[in-house]
Amino acid sequence: MLKLVTKNVGVENSHTLSVAKANGAYSRVAKALATKPEDIVQDVIASNLRGLGGAGFPAGRKWSFLPKDSPKPRYLVINGDEGEPGTCKDKYIMIHDPHLLIEGIIITCWAIKSHKAFIYIRGEYDLAIKRMEDAIAEAKADGILGDKVMGHNFALDIVVHRGAGAYICGEETSLLESLEGKRGWPRLKPPFPAVEGYLRCPTVVNNVETLSYVPFVIEMGSQKFAELGSERNGGLRMYSISGCIKKPGVYELPMGTPLREIIEVHGGGLPDGRTLKAVIPGGSSSPVLTPDEIDVPMDFDSLAKIGSMLGSAGIIVLDNTVSMVEALFVLSRFYAHESCGQCTPCREGTAWLRKVIGRILSKDGYTGDADNLIRIAHNVMGNTICPLGDAAALPVISFVTKFRSEFDEWIQQGRPESERDIPVTHIGDAAHKTAAALS
Repeated sequence: MLKLVTKNVGVENSHTLSVAKANGAYSRVAKALATKPEDIVQDVIASNLRGLGGAGFPAGRKWSFLPKDSPKPRYLVINGDEGEPGTCKDKYIMIHDPHLLIEGIIITCWAIKSHKAFIYIRGEYDLAIKRMEDAIAEAKADGILGDKVMGHNFALDIVVHRGAGAYICGEETSLLESLEGKRGWPRLKPPFPAVEGYLRCPTVVNNVETLSYVPFVIEMGSQKFAELGSERNGGLRMYSISGCIKKPGVYELPMGTPLREIIEVHGGGLPDGRTLKAVIPGGSSSPVLTPDEIDVPMDFDSLAKIGSMLGSAGIIVLDNTVSMVEALFVLSRFYAHESCGQCTPCREGTAWLRKVIGRILSKDGYTGDADNLIRIAHNVMGNTICPLGDAAALPVISFVTKFRSEFDEWIQQGRPESERDIPVTHIGDAAHKTAAALS
């Protein structure tokens, strides 16, 4: 089976420059530097390479948004924060093949005419940070980076920046604020980073995995790369699979590989005697799927059509031993903890979601609590500066809607029936009434 960004995983000392070069590292840079920057941008657009951090926006199109007449310097920022629960792919690239990422950065910086790049890495990734810093030092010493990239009239400097462990900094504008030394709060958009990003200069923010595929677009050509995947979803991608599965891990497969195949073939299926109950297909923020929904191609467009999303491709498998109430509480507790607090709907809404799910889980819920959860989630959706609010709300809506009977059963097993129907403030309605009164 074809491997691209993971082909060197398992190769001894694959992170060192000598081994990386022996396995093809930097072989595509000369070809890229002999190509006009605008032609590389068009090749990446034609390759259908999508942003693989979560949003899935076409990478080449994002590059093309940089203003052509701005006198300001341009920057490339690489998102290696990887804080989405269920996702563990970017660290494999940075640990096992850091020179591949550097090669992708060089080609991308040439294409967007940037001379400075920052790799923002999740603070807990000690080994990944060390490997990237060592690889950059090796590349500088070898003349690959510096005032003349591989002897060409092109200068490039790459800086590694350690994050502080905040999930919110996976959002590109929060990341930029953190990179500038400020609190990692999202910015209002527009302006978008392509116009005003790092230090208010034109900036491209791309994920580690996305940029690691760029050298293969150059090597294979845009058409061949596009044909590896599905329609409008070019190439391969790394799928993380965890949970109730025999062979958890990271698998590099063609875009559009069926979810059932990933679970049953590559992941080895469920533990013996277990049955599938649900699957979270794209990291913890993606709406959950039921067993009859897993015959779906794992690409951005196919999952969107059935009401979920590919996101970071972090697949979490849940079997019949898992309580959906408990699983949702774990997710909601995470989002309530990670909300930066800037937006009232997110700050208050995520806390309310955690509280209501918590009382259901502790057998202290009320009859109206399942409806309250959906109402609160809808009041958070679309009312925040960044997508964290939606990320917290979407799992709640899908869990409660698709597994309503389980939530109702937990409520019925709790309070005595005489106490179960005590009037409960519909938090979402109360919020609307308060807002109306204040206006």
